[in-house]
Amino acid sequence: MEYEPRLCELCLAQVCCSLDSLCSRRADGSMFLRWAPLFPQEIADQLLGKMAATGILNDTTVGIFRNCKELRLRRASISCCPVSAEAFHLALCPHRLQELDASWVSGGLTGANVVSGLAANMECRSSLQRLSINGLHLDWESLVEDGRVPVGFSSLQGLKTLILANTDTNDASLEDICNLPQLETLDISCSGVSDLTALIKCKNSMKSLIIHRLQHLAMSPSRLLFVLGQLHALRHLDFSDDHFAVDDSHMREGDETVRQLLEGSSQFLPSLVSLDISGRKRVTEEAVQAFVESRTGLVFLGLLATGISSSDGLCSHEKLKVTGEANENQVCEALRRYRDRECFTREALVHLYSLTTDMDKPRPDMLQLVLSGMQSHPTSLHVHLVATACTFNLTTQDLAEAMPVSLLTSTVTQLLYAMKTFPNHHQVQKNCLLALCSDYILQDVPFDKYLAATLVINWLSSHEDPTLQRMAVAVISILVAKLSTEQTAQLSKDVFIMKQLLAIVQQKAMVGVVDSTLKFALSALWNLTDEVPAAARNFIECQGLELYEEVLESYYTEPSIQQKVLGLLNNIAEVEELQADLLEEDLLEHVLSLLQDTQVEVGVRYFAGGILAQLTSRPQGWTLDEELRSTILKQLHTSIMTWTRVEREMVSYRSFRPFCPLLQTCQPPGVQLWAVWAIHLVCSQNSKTHKPYCGDLGEVCLLGAHRRISSGYDVGINGPLLINQAEPRNS
Repeated sequence: MEYEPRLCELCLAQVCCSLDSLCSRRADGSMFLRWAPLFPQEIADQLLGKMAATGILNDTTVGIFRNCKELRLRRASISCCPVSAEAFHLALCPHRLQELDASWVSGGLTGANVVSGLAANMECRSSLQRLSINGLHLDWESLVEDGRVPVGFSSLQGLKTLILANTDTNDASLEDICNLPQLETLDISCSGVSDLTALIKCKNSMKSLIIHRLQHLAMSPSRLLFVLGQLHALRHLDFSDDHFAVDDSHMREGDETVRQLLEGSSQFLPSLVSLDISGRKRVTEEAVQAFVESRTGLVFLGLLATGISSSDGLCSHEKLKVTGEANENQVCEALRRYRDRECFTREALVHLYSLTTDMDKPRPDMLQLVLSGMQSHPTSLHVHLVATACTFNLTTQDLAEAMPVSLLTSTVTQLLYAMKTFPNHHQVQKNCLLALCSDYILQDVPFDKYLAATLVINWLSSHEDPTLQRMAVAVISILVAKLSTEQTAQLSKDVFIMKQLLAIVQQKAMVGVVDSTLKFALSALWNLTDEVPAAARNFIECQGLELYEEVLESYYTEPSIQQKVLGLLNNIAEVEELQADLLEEDLLEHVLSLLQDTQVEVGVRYFAGGILAQLTSRPQGWTLDEELRSTILKQLHTSIMTWTRVEREMVSYRSFRPFCPLLQTCQPPGVQLWAVWAIHLVCSQNSKTHKPYCGDLGEVCLLGAHRRISSGYDVGINGPLLINQAEPRNS
């Protein structure tokens, strides 16, 4: 079922989009809302979160939260945003915060900045219950250098949860932290702590301890178990490690600690219901089995990358959740729990890839997990290498059509990010291209198609693998047809794109092959030049006209090729200043022969007629023999009157503007007739598949379309024509 955004979410998104128009600027450049109602506290939190999620939260925009009366923050998240210490102090510290997530903030903000800023607000000292500064440099020394009174975590007496993973937390910091009277959850993973003895001060309050990958830990197994054994209230212990680590010397004592813990008495940590030992390579199946049997209240066990998650004894405990690689549930649980840990995300994705290789049912839940993994590790090549492969498995064939469109949009956006981030990694690019090569995704899923076209074209320039080249050209062909005229014009400024596609056409034409790569390349060129004069000019300057004349002659028996070639020549003929390039007697006589040949498909004759109608519509620009023009006009009229209805959809147009000059009463009957036949063709074929053409009705005014043309012949159109605008889908 497709997720429908709530009204509140839509409103917040609109505020984010309109922030510039809603705000004025202070002298320091920061923004403030010119008028702000009293926001419900939860809405203020959500607005800050939405700004952070959409990537617009920075020193300038965070300024709107200096208004503490109307915008009252309680649960603030500025994770991964570029916010400086000064902006943080001015905008967030005055609020009576209960929770703050400042993980991985860029802009120079340090842990010391955060703690000192919050401690300066006396209300925050008691109100703040949760603080996450994952990934920040603490830099306590800077407080002394600036002459400020040194403060520590213990100054925030209300803290219950403290997340300090991937920081330079050391033993001295831990001593200070353990003075917090209400501390229940502590995460010091990947930090510099070497001695955990200070935790004994929290023995009555500590419920969750996360000490993943403590490389500097220098405690014997017996000493470590003694300290842990003092934590009588402990319910969750995470003592996992990175199994990808090159230097695993520190793991041996940790593994021994885990072994003794598993084989020890159930009276050790009697409240424990959750244990994570993922990545521990020396754990035995027997020890785990004994531990599970002695802990009847156990609800979670982390066993990913231990090699023992397939133990038979684990399956008998229905309420026990396990992370591992034995089955789908274990792998998905790992992706959910280890979203922020690259080593485990990589491992879980590898196993998910195996599980999804022959996937035949849509699994949006799995795709969401894969997407979350990529979003959490945007710079990890290892994660994206496997995740992009999983994405292909989960969206291949008809699986994509059963996925929520919003999920597909986010997924494709992440694939494009991967292509942009890892431009030189062949396999990542290949995986992304394979996933993108879906007619449903390209046609019906909204995403930045201009960026996608640019990235795929850039990829195409450095790869010659025939299979991948075919897919890339197919993707480009469909994407270009989806671009606006402005975007197409922007894309066409790069002559390299034109040269690249023409090179593919030439390569195929030299050996006379007819395959999908050639057809897609011709379609892409056709769409690139549609109502974009600059692109048509680039085509001519790249010797495209000469190449197309050769293709037209050599593929005389291939109507699918001829239509695409003639379609592009139509685009050139529509540009008044380029018509002279087409006024070659040999070319026009060949096109005329196609128009006259009753054995040729109507589709081919239609496009041949379009070229001739455009070129003969301006007598002042005609530089060839006048008798040839008269012959063309006569044959144009005669030929059109013999055309039968085309059942399949053949062409659509961005607009009907190219037809307007052809419908003027001063135009010859054959020219008028072709234009009316073209309008009728598109309207009758595209009435169900395209939105109603409406933009050009006033300009065209039917110009005799609902009456007999001046020649006296009835064109056979019953009822009014609806002139519309459609997206080009020349295929």
